[in-house]
Amino acid sequence: MKDGANMKDEIKKEITNLLSDKKAREGIEIIKSLNYSKEMDGLIMETIKEMTDDYDLYLTKHGRYMNFSDSDASLNMVKGVFESKKGEYGFVIVSNLDTDVFIPRDYKNSAMDGDLVLVNITKGKTNTANCEGKIIKVIKRNPNVKIAEVIKEKNGYYALLKDDKSNNEMFLKGDNLDKLVPGDLITIRIETSKKGNPVACFEKRIGNKNDPGIDIISVLAKHEFEVEFPDEVKEELKTIPTEVLESDLKGRTDLRDMEIFTIDGDDTKDIDDAISLQMLPNGNYELGVHIADVSYYVKENSPLDIEARKRGTSVYLADRVVPMLPHQLSNGICSLNPNVDRLSVSCVMKIDNNGHIVDYKIFPSVIRSRIQMTYNKVNAILEKGEEIEGYHEFVPTLKKMQELASIIRKYKINKGYIDFEVDEAKIIVDDTGKAIDIKKRYRGVGEKLIEDFMICANECVAKYIGNMGLPGIYRVHGDVNVDRLRKFVGTLGILGINIKENLNGNINQKMIQRIIDKISKLDSFQVLSTKMLSCMDKAKYQTNNIGHFALALRDYTHFTSPIRRYPDTTTHRLLRNYFFESDGITDEKINHFENILDEICLTSSERERASMECEREVDDMKMAEYMESHIGEIFDGVVSGITSFGMFVMLPDKLIEGLVRTDTMNETMYYDNETESLTGGTTHTVYTIGTKVRIKVIDANKETRKIDFIIEEGDINGSEN
Repeated sequence: MKDGANMKDEIKKEITNLLSDKKAREGIEIIKSLNYSKEMDGLIMETIKEMTDDYDLYLTKHGRYMNFSDSDASLNMVKGVFESKKGEYGFVIVSNLDTDVFIPRDYKNSAMDGDLVLVNITKGKTNTANCEGKIIKVIKRNPNVKIAEVIKEKNGYYALLKDDKSNNEMFLKGDNLDKLVPGDLITIRIETSKKGNPVACFEKRIGNKNDPGIDIISVLAKHEFEVEFPDEVKEELKTIPTEVLESDLKGRTDLRDMEIFTIDGDDTKDIDDAISLQMLPNGNYELGVHIADVSYYVKENSPLDIEARKRGTSVYLADRVVPMLPHQLSNGICSLNPNVDRLSVSCVMKIDNNGHIVDYKIFPSVIRSRIQMTYNKVNAILEKGEEIEGYHEFVPTLKKMQELASIIRKYKINKGYIDFEVDEAKIIVDDTGKAIDIKKRYRGVGEKLIEDFMICANECVAKYIGNMGLPGIYRVHGDVNVDRLRKFVGTLGILGINIKENLNGNINQKMIQRIIDKISKLDSFQVLSTKMLSCMDKAKYQTNNIGHFALALRDYTHFTSPIRRYPDTTTHRLLRNYFFESDGITDEKINHFENILDEICLTSSERERASMECEREVDDMKMAEYMESHIGEIFDGVVSGITSFGMFVMLPDKLIEGLVRTDTMNETMYYDNETESLTGGTTHTVYTIGTKVRIKVIDANKETRKIDFIIEEGDINGSEN
């Protein structure tokens, strides 16, 4: 017998299908058509009411129901999820539309990030790039936690959202409120009162706003990343060995005598991958990618596995890492540390001089890494010819690896591989966690070499599982959003950059490559490439293999980082179950993974997004903290975003972004959403994405993560040709 929730879900699907003929029906007609027993009438009417409240159904003036998407109301109203931007404006993401609906700052109507909302289209048409709307109702509040500061008043406790720029206080309800003091930071979930107002439901205290390090702890709590592991995980750790045992070697290929080593960042302690290279008699390269065998230690549905699935990923922040697996595994027995035996899964590929993978094999192994290299030292050797102590015997192999990586990259680019070359910020903090400098992360030969080798291994593993028609996890990336790309090309036209691509047909990788090449030499390339990246779907995990557009690959998965990504751990588990275990592929295994992989993909994609949001918020906070000591200073920047109330400007050297409000400019500015531009009413100066400007910092606030600029006289704005 199905429970009430599952029964309602089934009824909802049946009602939607019944009304798909666009014929409106009374409630009693729907009940009779579904042909359930009389006892189900009440549940069906309850379901119909819920669907109407959620705007899945529309109740006509004649008392009949139809699918909301088929009603006249849907011509100027849509339902979707509100995505807040900078706490100022936002977009509503509508599942069946190709473009998002822009929501100006004054039209949010108390909606918060992640809320399900009903939107009235006020400008443009749906599925066009200039579509704007006004939120007329919050249908469902975002169930995710939010961080708030406790405010004590005479009539009770109130919560002040840390991310809300309106400074609205919400009534706080829950148990043990008397133990809270003003200034405490807490996690809350938001409900809507009968009057439609948001109400904060207290969950737990995470500290006081004056506690050291509370800034980052708060962001982690908001995105539901726990620093500590639960007791049951700590108990299981007692059963995990700290070194490889003789019994672990059964069925493994012994590669301990091979020249295998790792290349990572200076501070890396969780080492997922090691590499090897040999030349074959026929002139081909034999590339080995050896990945930590995490799933050997993390058994399915064990406390370790359940917690890893819940976390989904490790989170890398300015001054700390919140790992997916406890340090005993991530930095210990699973990490491919030098000069110790480690269990691994090896993908050994034979690659010809044109970059084709002509053969590969995947198997469980045991390795002993010779040395833990760093990107900085490898780059010094390969880019500058420097001699580095302890690296001398490996230099010939490194140079052959560089040679192979160059061949692979050339082959990938010829196939359509798209490299947006988007820079990342590295925030330097002092002993107290305060941001004291911000630099661009350097991406040299060493970083690109490892990236190219890992992509090859991921592709082979995806083919290995997929070619046999077995259930698997794929890392997929959909096509380009044509409307957004056209809008972007229009922006380039305003900057004097003429793109001669036919955007009316199918958009392929070569077109994107040519546009990137056209803008790659510009000072504003960082901003423009980031904007162009937003024209594409986000990569995600799913069981339906639709390919990876940006990599120009038909088959792709994540296999190479099982210490820090749960999908990779799962891919290892699939390899073990299908190919490494003695009983091989069975119907029972296939059915098992068919039943669980969709949910793992969904959860992993959600936790990946949460991790990225967490990292972005910490970066924004630390950037604002850094700029607090630079108020009054003047910088050259590039316009990175345009809204009706101002423009965002990025400082290219630091990747810091701030806002220039239109009300601080010396003339009335006119906003054009179609071209994403602001035009001066007096001077007719045009600002758009990529325009160069000179700004002065007038305010920065770590708490709100906001940085405010004004245009400085003698600006350098203009078009780039």
